[in-house]
Amino acid sequence: MEGTQNIRSNRSLRKLYERKVNGVRIVVIFHLIGLAGLSFLPTKPYFLQLVPFHLWLMAFIVLLNHDGAKSKFLWFAGRVILAGWFIEYAGVHTGALFGQYIYGRTLGFKIAGVPVLMGINWLVLVYAAGVSMRKLNVRPVFLRVICSAALLVVLDFLIEPVAARLDYWHWAFNVAPLQNYTCWFAVSALFLFIFERFKFDKQSMVAPSILICQFIFFAALQ
Repeated sequence: MEGTQNIRSNRSLRKLYERKVNGVRIVVIFHLIGLAGLSFLPTKPYFLQLVPFHLWLMAFIVLLNHDGAKSKFLWFAGRVILAGWFIEYAGVHTGALFGQYIYGRTLGFKIAGVPVLMGINWLVLVYAAGVSMRKLNVRPVFLRVICSAALLVVLDFLIEPVAARLDYWHWAFNVAPLQNYTCWFAVSALFLFIFERFKFDKQSMVAPSILICQFIFFAALQ
């Protein structure tokens, strides 16, 4: 009987491992396909239309591969998605946070000028950065939050030169102001502090693989 339970346990662990590996594979493959499609002028317009679906897919992969109570993750996700969208709303309509900017068409359906996906984007990036710093065993929590937020600012440095070309968003003077990066750091740190408060179980490399692929993706498109 004990042997049967061990066999079942091993099978469950093997299935879990295979699911994680497949998750990383999907992340890498879809980023590579997207990079190729956006780099080739004849296919670029078609791949721009697929950007919202790509972001939804990444969010689904993060949810599917989260280890621990899904209800706890969804509670965290709901907070970040809503707060992220409202911060972007304030940013677009006041210019007091990130600077003067407007969103283009690529990121999909908008409410009051802000793509619904911006909340999802904040969730995926914050979660991926938070898990990455935990896997690197950065301590204490305060330092982990600072390092994670700084990492996301570096990513934004790579995104900004590409954003206008892909019609993500456009700045009033065609360049991201310094306040954009300082606000990115502050908002990221806030969300990462919330992430730490949830004390999620140790996670796999699926979410960090998204962050790594994002760095490679936008660096390659410079």
